[in-house]
Amino acid sequence: MVEQSLWMQHVEADPQHSVRYIERFRSMERDGADLVGEARLIDAMVPRGARILDAGCGPGRVGGYLARAGHSVVGVDVDPVLIEAAEQDHPGPRWLVGDLAQLDLPARGIPEPFDVVVSAGNVMTFLAPSTRVMVLSRLKAHLNPNGRAVIGFGAGRDYDFSDFLDDTVNAGFETDLLVSTWDLRPFNEDSEFLVAILRPA
Repeated sequence: MVEQSLWMQHVEADPQHSVRYIERFRSMERDGADLVGEARLIDAMVPRGARILDAGCGPGRVGGYLARAGHSVVGVDVDPVLIEAAEQDHPGPRWLVGDLAQLDLPARGIPEPFDVVVSAGNVMTFLAPSTRVMVLSRLKAHLNPNGRAVIGFGAGRDYDFSDFLDDTVNAGFETDLLVSTWDLRPFNEDSEFLVAILRPA
């Protein structure tokens, strides 16, 4: 049994945590906020009709956009409330409840590997620390040999960027590119955000 994610620990402590999270993004969308910057980057990286895994998909804003753009999308999140919202707000992708530390999509009838795995929205910082390398390894296992993983999260969330990059190596990744934003600003030692584009070693 793997350690429970920090996200689900928050949910257990506050059962309305997920509901407020969903409503926050629905409200931002109603107000016209741009919520698909991450998805636009992923769309630019792959040909039309690519297979994309949205790992830690939340209520589906990234995977939903990518599906509407013509890609084959599977989204996985540990929180069933978020998955229910994804199904309501973004029909089209296959949305699944599951712990990324135990991710095994072939066992769930999805044997084909993915061209890209995207993990946006600070997903990595909501994992239980003991599962970080395990999750990265499971994401790598679901990529095709030429596939890439794109993972973004902010500083100040108890997961140093240097520790994350060490973990990616331990999980069998090599780094293609590091940037500080989803619109490709340069990454440096003062950056407050990291977007890492990784490939299987």
